[in-house]
Amino acid sequence: MNDAIVQSANKHFSSSYFEARQKFRDYVCQALVGKAAVYSSPAPGPGGEELSTDVGWFGDLEASKVGILISATHGVEGYCGSAAQLDWLAERGYERLKSDEAMLLIHAINPYGFAWDRRVTQEGCDLNRNFIDFAAPIPQNEGYDALAESLVPRALEGPVFAAAEAAIETYRATYGETAYRKARTTGQYRHPKGMFFGGFGPTLARQTLERIVSDYSIGSRRRVLIVDYHTGLGPYGYGELQCEQASGVTGYQRARDIFGHSVTSPDLGTSSALVLNGTQDDYWQRLLGDRHVYVCLEFGTYPPEAARPLLRADHWLYAYGQAQIESGVGRGIRQRVKQHYYPERTDWKEMVLYRSRQVHRQLMEGMRA
Repeated sequence: MNDAIVQSANKHFSSSYFEARQKFRDYVCQALVGKAAVYSSPAPGPGGEELSTDVGWFGDLEASKVGILISATHGVEGYCGSAAQLDWLAERGYERLKSDEAMLLIHAINPYGFAWDRRVTQEGCDLNRNFIDFAAPIPQNEGYDALAESLVPRALEGPVFAAAEAAIETYRATYGETAYRKARTTGQYRHPKGMFFGGFGPTLARQTLERIVSDYSIGSRRRVLIVDYHTGLGPYGYGELQCEQASGVTGYQRARDIFGHSVTSPDLGTSSALVLNGTQDDYWQRLLGDRHVYVCLEFGTYPPEAARPLLRADHWLYAYGQAQIESGVGRGIRQRVKQHYYPERTDWKEMVLYRSRQVHRQLMEGMRA
């Protein structure tokens, strides 16, 4: 066992959004370099606390080459991304920046989801399905339409629940597992109480990212490399570097040149994720085109099928069980969601930091390519 990295893991992983945010602020302050900013959220925390997205800039403010590390796109998955960002700060990664290079750390882009241990934003949206162009035709998902009442039924037990489960199994048997996964996870824009809802317009979290990008003039930079941390897909503890369909095969090739042959692509069928609608990379592609490289650093936790009843319970709670949100039932649902996306085990944390350090090194080297 590498005692040093275990100690780092124990130090940098947090038990709550509020602990993670304070650590981030402390590290940025201690660095005594760069520029910090706080973007307040109108959403309250579980105890009515103020929430925010916190930002730290390191290096030349006019740098043409910028690396960006983003945590908590999917709220509860922020425990992983926050720890990786804190590790980069603790390891003084900013001291290795050369002239004309900078790093932008965006901590908790979806602070509501992080604070409440939910994947969604305060609007109930999956932020990583929210980056479509809402002025263009909205993507259709007929499979989700057919399953909407079954995926989030009005009851989690009894005849209604049994009928929902039967309908899902019939769909899987009829159309196959891939079709079912596409229907459930690729994004839908008609059912606001449902899973993987992409929204009726830009969420506040998306608008926060757009403000940060504008405030730091990211659109004018010559080369921008983005790492967006996620958890929940793939083998336990393995960090898969996924490209998104928005950048296409050329984006995949740019990413592979920097991060190596472990990079995966939905276009090539090598990713553990399917082609998704409205991912964050849709935004970066529209903004920067071939001046950017985006990768989703996805750490596996437990089998995805185990997440289905947890996400169903979470969505049921906020759609039909709101009176129980602050009850033992509601807290229990949130705790189980957290445990799925954040295994609080030393081995998992250690694997996250090993892989994150490698990716951070590759990113910084990639700015010089």
